[in-house]
Amino acid sequence: MLIVVVLLATVLLRVAIVGVVLYVILPKGFSCPRCASRLSQIWHPVLHRLLPHVEHRWCMRCGWSGLVSSSVARNQPRRALVKEIVPGPVNQHE
Repeated sequence: MLIVVVLLATVLLRVAIVGVVLYVILPKGFSCPRCASRLSQIWHPVLHRLLPHVEHRWCMRCGWSGLVSSSVARNQPRRALVKEIVPGPVNQHE
């Protein structure tokens, strides 16, 4: 009986470790990891009950679909599409 308990504990520990690693590598936030546009939520009642901090989202722009972590605040800033600021035209009214 002790051997069964030890083997069951090792299997459960492996499942827990894999679950934690998968949660850590999920994309965070509500912007697409490919194109940085806003993601739309796909509602799954079973997923919401089992894993309330994980959501299934879909990008209407590029078609990416996947699970994201919803533990980030909803008003997080979106990633910038341009890396540097391009200066605008200079006014000549002096």
